[in-house]
Amino acid sequence: MTERNGADSVALAYDGWAPIYDLVFGPVFREGRRVATQAAERVGGRILEVGVGTGLSLAGYRRENTIFGMDISAPMLWKARGRVERQGLGHVGGLAVMDAERLAFGDDSFDVIVAQYVVTAVPNPERALDEFLRVVRPGGEIIIATRVGAESGLRGTIERALMPVTSRLGWRTEFPWSRYADWVAGAAGAKLLERRPLPPLGHFSLVRITKDARSAKATSSMAASTGGGPVAQRMASSPHKES
Repeated sequence: MTERNGADSVALAYDGWAPIYDLVFGPVFREGRRVATQAAERVGGRILEVGVGTGLSLAGYRRENTIFGMDISAPMLWKARGRVERQGLGHVGGLAVMDAERLAFGDDSFDVIVAQYVVTAVPNPERALDEFLRVVRPGGEIIIATRVGAESGLRGTIERALMPVTSRLGWRTEFPWSRYADWVAGAAGAKLLERRPLPPLGHFSLVRITKDARSAKATSSMAASTGGGPVAQRMASSPHKES
């Protein structure tokens, strides 16, 4: 499968989920959303939510922050825009269709990157993590709510067996912690701050990563061709909501 086909498959999967996403996943991920937004607000400022979906988290951020959201699925964003309008969420600075592996923002654009249940859904997770690190400022944080697969045992066997099905639905069941650990070890400036299980069963985790202030030069050249296109410039500089 080519990279483009992989991204298109994810978009199609979530296009299909859009009409029922809030009903099916809203309650399941409620605690993870709460914990992730609280972690993001300890830093505050300019916050990018990657995979914002239907905007379930947007009302949970304090109004003194400025929230930008992107998602690969246009139907999910249509619902998010409706939520912004209905609830008067003036702190939402912009919403746009975008690929998590090719963020159209310049280096060091945000204080916090929030990615809830996104990393295990994209075709190339490490490339998405590289992009998160590139666009967060030195000293900022990457906040991830994520499924962590079992390394072994019956649960691991089941997760591997389910992969062909869950991949078509838009996510991975098999995703060991070692993928995060290996990425942090190899990414210039990335430092793991926290990993903790999320209730109720601990199958999901909150992961906090910071970008070392000394790493600005090391990451400034990463994915330079994606930095700061017209959509990104409008989103990152004004409260205009993309349509």
